[in-house]
Amino acid sequence: MKDLYDNTILIVDDSPANIGILVSLLEDFDMKTAISGEDALKTVFNDNPPDLILLDIMMPKMDGYEVCKRVRADERSREIPIIFLTAKVQKEDVLKGFELGAQDYITNHSIPMN
Repeated sequence: MKDLYDNTILIVDDSPANIGILVSLLEDFDMKTAISGEDALKTVFNDNPPDLILLDIMMPKMDGYEVCKRVRADERSREIPIIFLTAKVQKEDVLKGFELGAQDYITNHSIPMN
C-alpha cells in the first residue's frame, strides 16, 4: 500500500501565485504543476499519471470543465480524483463540476445548496 505522501498531486492553474500557495501548503507531497488545460492533459496522459488533480476552472483556451470532461472520457484516467479549486461560486458552476465527474468543488465562499 502506498504511503499517503507517495501520491502525486497535479495542480492546474493559470496563476503562478495560486500554484505557489498550493505548492507551499502541500510541500510534503510529490507534485506536478500545469499552467494550462493543454499542459494538464499532457501530464495526465503520460506514463506516470497523477493520483489527484486540483483543477482551476477559469483558464484561457481550455477551461477546467473541458479538462475534467477529457480526463473522464479516457479509460486511462477516468478514475483519477478531481477537485475543482475556484472562485466560481454560482450554484450552477458547482453542479456542473459534479456533473462532469469531480469528487469535490472548493470555493473561496460558502454556497447554500438548498
